[in-house]
Amino acid sequence: MKKYNCVLTIAGSDCSGGAGIQADIKAISALGGYAASAITAVTVQNTCGVTGIHPVPAPYVKAQIDAVMTDIKPLAIKIGMINDVEIVKAIASSIKEYRPRYVVFDPVMVSTSGCKLIEDEAIEAIKSELIPLATIITPNLSEAMVLTGNCPDDVKSMTSAGEKILELGCNAVLIKGGHLNGDDMCDVLCVKGEKTPYIYTASKISSKNTHGTGCTLSSAIATYLALGETLNEAVGKAKEYVHNGILNGKDVSIGNGHGPLNHFYSPVPMHIFTENE
Repeated sequence: MKKYNCVLTIAGSDCSGGAGIQADIKAISALGGYAASAITAVTVQNTCGVTGIHPVPAPYVKAQIDAVMTDIKPLAIKIGMINDVEIVKAIASSIKEYRPRYVVFDPVMVSTSGCKLIEDEAIEAIKSELIPLATIITPNLSEAMVLTGNCPDDVKSMTSAGEKILELGCNAVLIKGGHLNGDDMCDVLCVKGEKTPYIYTASKISSKNTHGTGCTLSSAIATYLALGETLNEAVGKAKEYVHNGILNGKDVSIGNGHGPLNHFYSPVPMHIFTENE
């Protein structure tokens, strides 16, 4: 029997189309995956910022996940914005129940414009209940500071932060260094049981169109994992995809603030596999 490689994204909705569920679906589709979704919150936002967040009740988040997992059975789950404790618990319960092969968690806590997107009470629940279930988590520097208490500002401190987050129980941590000073971007991947981290570097692109890059990167990692790539390869290819998406969208004007990258700069056909692959 032929099947699509399905990825379930569990995240908030961005009505402006640049981040959240909308960015996730675009990225998964552009890379040849089949995107399913469970919405955790409805946000009021555009390219200029977030002005409102309305969480979806936790039982409805759980029901959406149940509907997808019992029928389509995706290989990978990507988790984005979670606004309250009960939703954290609902997602953790679902992961334990359905045991997807890959769980990619982007701990979205602060928007690009500086708006806080998560309740204080949810942070401890995320650390104790959700992070231990993740194949990989993808915090940026600000989120790494929330999780560790220290703000990394170079490769050494990023590695230290990654190692500290590994102690929370996840398999791997990708610390995103897009806001480091200098002309280059540097991300650090720490994997449980491996002494040497993986370092990914790329030149920075001058562009205001970077809305949703974190959502896109984590969705791309989940998609590449579902397509059979190793963790290191999935991260490397996902970073290349995001880099090229920024490059190909930097001269496009959408809205008055931070526009999105170009998710469909070079789409690939949806991958179809047979169950014995």
